[in-house]
Amino acid sequence: MKRFWRKFWRDERGMGVVEVILIIVVLIGLVIIFKTQITDVVNAIFKKIVSQSSSI
Repeated sequence: MKRFWRKFWRDERGMGVVEVILIIVVLIGLVIIFKTQITDVVNAIFKKIVSQSSSI
């Protein structure tokens, strides 16, 4: 049994998947926390694009 746990602990297969999932969770958390700020920035950018595209 001890041998099984040692082998299990040292096995690194699937570590990439865990890392990607953790990164996605952190990014989703940041988006939730800064949702209003992100929305304000995106709206300002689109307003600027629309106002400048009418002058072309």
